Parts: sequence; C-alpha cells; structure tokens
Amino acid sequence: MKNIKIIEVPSEIGAGTRGASLGIEAIKIAALDFMSNFFIHFPSEKIQVENKLLYEPIESPYAKRIKGIAAIYERLGKSVCDSMKNNFFPVVLSGDHSTSAATIAGIKMAKPKSKLGVIWIDAHADLHTPYTTPSGNIHGMPMAISINKNNEDCAVHDIDDETSKQWEYLKNIGKIAPKVLPEDVVFISLRDYEKEERYLIEKHDMKVITTKEVRSKGAENVVRAVLRYLSDCTDIYISFDVDSLDSSISKGTGTPVGNGLKEREAEDLISKFMQNRKVCCFEITEVNPTLDKENLMAEIAFNILQRSVNVLMMN
Repeated sequence: MKNIKIIEVPSEIGAGTRGASLGIEAIKIAALDFMSNFFIHFPSEKIQVENKLLYEPIESPYAKRIKGIAAIYERLGKSVCDSMKNNFFPVVLSGDHSTSAATIAGIKMAKPKSKLGVIWIDAHADLHTPYTTPSGNIHGMPMAISINKNNEDCAVHDIDDETSKQWEYLKNIGKIAPKVLPEDVVFISLRDYEKEERYLIEKHDMKVITTKEVRSKGAENVVRAVLRYLSDCTDIYISFDVDSLDSSISKGTGTPVGNGLKEREAEDLISKFMQNRKVCCFEITEVNPTLDKENLMAEIAFNILQRSVNVLMMN
C-alpha cells in the first residue's frame, strides 16, 4: 500500500488572475461538505509561499515575480524530494500551475537516474518562456522550464540580465536540466496555445491528445495508448489543471476554455492512470473559488482527488 503525503502550495504569484491561492482551502471545504474525513487521513505539509509580492511592484515584466517563484521552487523541490526518499507518494495541491516545474524538479532530485514521463492534462501547453510570453505570467511556463527551453527562435522580448539569471536558475534547479525530454511529455485536452508554443510542440514532436480523441476512443484506450507511448519511462508524473475541464463546468479557474473534458472523463482518465505503478506523483492545480459559484470547481477537484487516491491505496 502506498503511503500518501499531501503537499499544499497555496501560491498564486505565477497567475494573472487573483484567487488561486484559496483553491486548496476550497477543496478542503468541499470535502467537509461531502462529510469526508479525507484530509484527516494523510500527513500533510504546507509550503511557505510569497504571495505578499502581489502587493509590490513587478520587477521582471516578462517573468513576473520570478524571484518569489525561485524561493518557492527551492522549498517545494526539497519537500517533494524528501517525501519520495522517505517512501511517500506526494499528492501536490497547488494554487497556480507555475510551481509544477518545482514538483518535477523534486521528483528528479529524488530519482536523478529516472527517465521521467509527464502527463499534462491541461487546456494550455505552458510552454512559454520570458522570451515569448504574451502575459509575463509564469504559470504559462512550467513545461518550458522542465524541458529546459528558451525558445529563442520565436523570441519577441529582450530579457534583462536579472530575469535571465533567475530563469536559468529555475531551469537548472537540482542541477539537472532538462528534467524531462520533450518526447516524454503527453498533453491531454490541449486546445489553447500560441504559435510560439506550437513551434516547440512541432519541432520536438510532442504528443498531443485532444478532447475529441478522448471522447471517441474512450478513457481506457487513451490511457493504454499513453502508457504504451511512455513505456520507456521509469516514472510518471501527472499534472491535472482544472481548466482542462470544459468551461461550462470550469468557471472556478483563471483561464477557462471551451471544448474541454467532462468531469467524468477527467475522473476516469486520471483514476485509470493511477493504476499504473510507474506513477510517482500527482498534482491538482488552478482551482480559483473567487471566480466560482457554489464552490463547484473545488467539489469536482475533490471528487477526482478522492477517487485517484482511493485507486492508489488499492494498488
């Protein structure tokens, strides 16, 4: 049976819309509303965050609050690494998606020889860099950080030295770069991305599975195909951004997009992935209750979390 540890990262300094730092508490409130004692069962750790920077002027316009993000990367990377070395399965609940590159760093620090596969269930590719970003928000960059790309071929900004230094620091945390090879990444339900991101996806032949494919083939077949595709990998990390869900249900997230997954499709996909023993870490991110009505997004996230963990416990 797997020992599960919950790591909470209520940071939102990587996002453009305010409120994602409240997502974890919203998920806990959903658990209470469902009369579940889920959060009492498992040890948990809360990572110190830098949300106070939201009140300060922005220093790096193309990588907003990057110094604060670097500080969180140190803490979260260490926490994930220590948890895994102590034989825990880390379940990470994060505010915005920028910190997922630190989760990936922590996995690689714990298992430097592993060939890590990443299943990125998200409407967005998060492959921007300070050189290409339309917004400067780092939650659009964790995948580029993890595969160690600047994408200078598509550069639209000149970066100052300090931003460049911090960016290199993020990519090289744990002294391993890249953490993941582009061919070991699978995007699921990806549907909203810019031409600069498409350039990297096509250049590196990164695998994309659309919502339509999930619907036509069914969760079981998609999961089988993805695991076959990642069969060379020794370990797999799953990142679930709630904006992968269709905008009709994903009101409570900063960047909702139409034509997404239904709740049941996401739940089936993730719980079937969780049956695979290579999966070593799971993350849920971008729940923003301030944009929601009746805490719906957090309730959906909690259902998926609970079912996934139940599958892990049975394995």
